[in-house]
Amino acid sequence: MKVKEVADLVGISVRTLHHYDEIGLLTPEQTTESGYRIYSENDLERLQQILFFKELDFSLKKIKEIIDSPSFNQAEALEMHRKMLLDKRRRINTMIGTIDKTLKYKKGEIVMSNQEKFAGFDFSHNPYEQEARERWGDKAVNKSNAKLNSFTKAEKKEFEETFHAIYRKLAEVRHEDPASEIAQERIAEWYQFLNRIGTYSLEAFKGLGQLYVDDERFTKNIDQYGNGLAVFMRDAMTAYADNLQ
Repeated sequence: MKVKEVADLVGISVRTLHHYDEIGLLTPEQTTESGYRIYSENDLERLQQILFFKELDFSLKKIKEIIDSPSFNQAEALEMHRKMLLDKRRRINTMIGTIDKTLKYKKGEIVMSNQEKFAGFDFSHNPYEQEARERWGDKAVNKSNAKLNSFTKAEKKEFEETFHAIYRKLAEVRHEDPASEIAQERIAEWYQFLNRIGTYSLEAFKGLGQLYVDDERFTKNIDQYGNGLAVFMRDAMTAYADNLQ
């Protein structure tokens, strides 16, 4: 199949397929004398694997590393995809249920506890851990994980409740000036909270804020607390770091 045919079949752009070729993620087995890329059945199977990993928020760099590994097994990968997607579906179904309940709560049809308002949000397993390892190194991530794992059940519950509370408080002031006194007070709480489980310099804190906007996965999760919260946090974290440096 030619590149345009593959793009139409899969529903992605020709430009994306060209990019995959350029970075060595998916290089067609054949190229015609005229320079047209010809994708084989093996190429399509590799593309399927790539898109399954991408759906699970793996970076292109990590996908290439996994698929090109001598130990990579396609059948095992598909079983893993299935397991992870089922888990993702369960979480999505729970969150849809939370939305439905919230709509009824807004109409005054039901009473909803604070715990019910956040059913489906799960931050106990970080889906972006690999990216964090690549950006800040294993030592920092392992230290954070060790700290979290040392918590008692009660401490973990308190940690999660504090996490949600900080995000809700930030969402309340997201329309204020990020450099305002109230915004800086609340972003300071986030900085102090992060340093409970790790060691974040002001520069790292500032870089983390930029990641919230640069990576749409972070933006999507953060903005669930309030549209535009990720951008607000980025700007508030930048102002906080600049003021103290």
